[in-house]
Amino acid sequence: MSEPIIEVKHITKRFKGLTAVNDVSFEVEKGKITGMIGPNGAGKSTTFNMICGYYPPTEGEIFYKGKNITNKHAYEYTKMGIARTFQIMKPLKNLTILDNVVASSYFGTDPAKNERQAREKAYEILEFTGLYAKRNDLSKDLGTPDQKRLEMARALATKPEMLFLDENMAGLNPAETEDAINLIRKINDSGVTIFLIEHIMQAVVSLCEKVIVLHHGEKIAVGTPEEVMNDPYVMEVYLGKKKEADNA
Repeated sequence: MSEPIIEVKHITKRFKGLTAVNDVSFEVEKGKITGMIGPNGAGKSTTFNMICGYYPPTEGEIFYKGKNITNKHAYEYTKMGIARTFQIMKPLKNLTILDNVVASSYFGTDPAKNERQAREKAYEILEFTGLYAKRNDLSKDLGTPDQKRLEMARALATKPEMLFLDENMAGLNPAETEDAINLIRKINDSGVTIFLIEHIMQAVVSLCEKVIVLHHGEKIAVGTPEEVMNDPYVMEVYLGKKKEADNA
């Protein structure tokens, strides 16, 4: 087993008396792809946002590479080597794809010192993510698949060791999903640890070595994709509801 890069210990989050996440603990192993699944409202995004510094946990602690980062702010994360994408894409809409990535290149673990360095980094990342040919397109003119790629490109420009992906395949068709899976695998192969929230089970099964399942803010299962998919309780609370929704 690899050493953990992220350790989450007994985190709880309450919003005005509502407990969104209750006493959740898990580890993300260095170099691996770990997934988190669960029905809508299970507490996945709240957990994600606590780990990424957007919400402080009401209780519990979060460790990154053995250091307690529980009270660190989101803006401190890029220097630590942590990056994330957002479910609702947030590009700089009136800038080109290239300029979006150039802007991100000035931040992170190895920030560009001048425009030449920033552009060199950006060209390399755009080539890596398959966006180079569209580098001069305005980001607001991109379709969903390319906006998702741009989110990842901007995150990669900060040279992260740890990348959080929030429903990166939502809204993609099967071919686009397969392309996204291949890019995520390529990012992981380059040495970046990945933790993702995803509803597309094809992606979870294909990519993840370990899956954490949340329901009503509590961890109900953890294991390989096959183990959690065959867990009777997971099938009842997650797959059953998904099936009903698909048939609605």
